[in-house]
Amino acid sequence: MANESDDTKNNQDEENFGLPEIEYKPLDQLEEKGTTEETPLAQNEYHQEETESGNQEEPEHEVDHEFEEEQPSKAPWVIGIIIALVVGVAGFMIYKFVYLPKKAKQEQLAKEKAAAEQKADRKAKEAEELRLKQEAEAKAKANAKPAEGTIETLAQRTGHYFVVVSSSIDGDLAMDQAKKLSAKGINSKIIPPYGKWKYYRLGIGDFDTYASAQSSADASKTEYGNGLWVIKY
Repeated sequence: MANESDDTKNNQDEENFGLPEIEYKPLDQLEEKGTTEETPLAQNEYHQEETESGNQEEPEHEVDHEFEEEQPSKAPWVIGIIIALVVGVAGFMIYKFVYLPKKAKQEQLAKEKAAAEQKADRKAKEAEELRLKQEAEAKAKANAKPAEGTIETLAQRTGHYFVVVSSSIDGDLAMDQAKKLSAKGINSKIIPPYGKWKYYRLGIGDFDTYASAQSSADASKTEYGNGLWVIKY
């Protein structure tokens, strides 16, 4: 039996030329089988596309996340605001405690200078007015006729001191000299002879003390000469 099986097998191999046996099926079965096998493949491809599309979406999500992380920080803005506040406060402090006091001091100095100039102008104006007034008075005095001085002949002793400007042996000569002084507005007194003195003396001024009379005589020497002396009568 075994030999028959082997012989049969060898005969079949010779007919098939040593090729493997092929299972023959109808064409309809093959088409149905192909359709059945293609369906899972399509599903697998769709699933693969979804997977790939899902894989492609993930990088986009990661890109957005990285973009959010790389957004500029707010720290520079905060630092800028702080610096602006510091600069503003410093400017205000400088304006209030440096600029305003300096400006006030300058204004005060300007006021003091203006006041000093006004005072100087006022003094200059007053001095000019006084000078013009004195000049006018001097001019009026020079043009005006001086009042005549009085002439008095003493009859008795008075106990006062007189500055003697002249001495005459004749009373008329003494009177002529007295009239000249009177024309200048000078008051004079004629002292008649007394005691051992036989001369008429013409005195000016009437003083209670010798010192005051001598002081007047010294001051009058420029006008009457050095021949002045003081007597008590």
